[in-house]
Amino acid sequence: MSMLPAFFSYRRALLGGSLLLSSLLARAGGGDTRWPVDAIPAALRENAHAVIRQQDDILTVKSAGRMVYTVHRVVTVLDEQGEQWGVAGVMYDKLIQFSYLRGAVYDESGKQIRPLRSSDIKDYSAISGFSIYEDNRVRVGDLRQPRYPYTAEFEYEFTSENTLSYPDWQPQDHEHVSLEHATLRVITPPELPLRYLEARLPAGNTVSKSQQGTQQVHSWQLTNLPAVEREPYSPPLDEQLPAVYVAPTAFEVQGYRGTLSSWKEFGKWDYDLNQGRSELTPETTAKVAELVKGLSDPRQKAQKIYEHLQNSTRYVSIQLGIGGYQTFPATTVATNGYGDCKALSNYCMALLRSAGVPSYCALVGAGEQNVGMRTDFPSNQFNHMILCVPLPKDTVWLECTSQQQAFGYMGSFTGGRHALLLTPEGGKLVRTPRYGATLNRQLRRADVQIDEQGHGRATVRTTSTGLQQDDLAQRLHSLTADEQRQYAYKQLALPAVTIEQSNWQADHRGAIPAVTERLTLALPSYAARTGRRLFLTPNLLNRSSAPAPRVGARQTPLQLLMPFTDADTIRYQVPVGYKPESVPAPVKLSTAFGSYEAQVQVLPDGTVQYIRRLQMNGGRYEAAQYEAYEDFRQRISKADRAQLVLVRPES
Repeated sequence: MSMLPAFFSYRRALLGGSLLLSSLLARAGGGDTRWPVDAIPAALRENAHAVIRQQDDILTVKSAGRMVYTVHRVVTVLDEQGEQWGVAGVMYDKLIQFSYLRGAVYDESGKQIRPLRSSDIKDYSAISGFSIYEDNRVRVGDLRQPRYPYTAEFEYEFTSENTLSYPDWQPQDHEHVSLEHATLRVITPPELPLRYLEARLPAGNTVSKSQQGTQQVHSWQLTNLPAVEREPYSPPLDEQLPAVYVAPTAFEVQGYRGTLSSWKEFGKWDYDLNQGRSELTPETTAKVAELVKGLSDPRQKAQKIYEHLQNSTRYVSIQLGIGGYQTFPATTVATNGYGDCKALSNYCMALLRSAGVPSYCALVGAGEQNVGMRTDFPSNQFNHMILCVPLPKDTVWLECTSQQQAFGYMGSFTGGRHALLLTPEGGKLVRTPRYGATLNRQLRRADVQIDEQGHGRATVRTTSTGLQQDDLAQRLHSLTADEQRQYAYKQLALPAVTIEQSNWQADHRGAIPAVTERLTLALPSYAARTGRRLFLTPNLLNRSSAPAPRVGARQTPLQLLMPFTDADTIRYQVPVGYKPESVPAPVKLSTAFGSYEAQVQVLPDGTVQYIRRLQMNGGRYEAAQYEAYEDFRQRISKADRAQLVLVRPES
């Protein structure tokens, strides 16, 4: 679904991500040794699969519409798990001209094995899995070796005529990779001053400013950063490691100039870029009038038009030059029946306007990795477009690329984050809907019959809503019935279980979509039999595991991504003559992270009922709170595995 503008689309595809000064071919010749592995400090080899020995990045802004990006990277690959660092990829397209890719590989002692040969370089189409029309290509240099350790050195350069997105600088951005030395230099003309944001830099590593003739130079460096390992439930690495974000004040994309000192300016540029592209033909206008005939409520009109959009168009990503930012005209979508996220959002906006319902396109960073946004640093942090429909009583958000998404539902792909609303006055930062614990529910009811041998048979009905149904809804529409059954087997995690019947059904009638799964299960030996007793775990399908034990003190914040509520009610029909002998004590827990309740009830009709409710609040917590979280999870895990003992009286 991503919009993937021409430069933004490949920023993270450049392995290692940095730039050059020296002439690598001159250095690679002769019998000299360089980059010996034994010169790496011991602290940088600890817990590392690769060591970035040297990374030099140079961004030279030539004008508002042209920049040159040069990379010099030297990485010692210590073992097979670090082998991706023996490869360098340089992406290019209509707006980015590839200049060169050179390199050499060295053995453990630092002696050159060979230079990068033309046969080591391949050129591939870089069309993404969701894109049909795209001009992205990638030049790949491969210096991987069968024997470890070795050192790969690469140097490459490209020129871009798209200056909207300057590359971020985060040379250490992977687990188990240490950094010996890295530098960034950004050279700009005086009329194009650099904007930058420093994040998590070690003390003493802030910017150094100088002059190079009339040009302004901003420089940064990092040294001796040990390898890191992401702790469980911690923020993404790119929110933990040192980084410098840079952006232009003025930019140009294929002749379209803009300024980027504020969100208002950025939004105005994008809004103006797409003006005059939302006109409809008289035939389409007449069709809209027929669709909303008899409707006066703008929400009902919006839903009718959105469902028409879903039934009459499909998503096709098209990324050609300025097409990464500028939409197809609405008439083109109406004629062809397809478009990318910009084209479909623009088309839906035009249809709504024809029905008297105003709406606005909005840029958003889609996907789990883009939930956070640097709101105090206006820059191109977006990869997708959605539609915002302000109504008198509320605001409706529409995902125009999906043929199955419920009306007004954003889900985990674009929900709970900032978006840039594109209005005639300029851009406005707003937030998309956030889905809390009471909306992201999993409600399960089951009836289980246990026979005297301990074998069970269960009928289970599970309704998932909000973010808890996102994955199920996608699988419902993309998997066959047999594939859905195999997926259900993986989720059950019960030994020897057999699914006798399986059925999934989606429900989009409410404000929050739901998926209901119905299962009939055979449970051989679910209750363990010992003499006159049967031992069983009343928590049939929702047993929580405890976090892995910590090693040392927690260093990073605790991040719980999705708030949710799980509620299970399981009723057991026990064998004739059996009575509960030992019933688990009720458990009730309440913490900052959430709450948990579980109890087993013996009902008047002789059945045994298990009730469990877990609510997790989500959010980010201080590292010092992790011990309390760990204890909370351990107590839940213990309670989830408590056993019920049934006994048959002696005859």
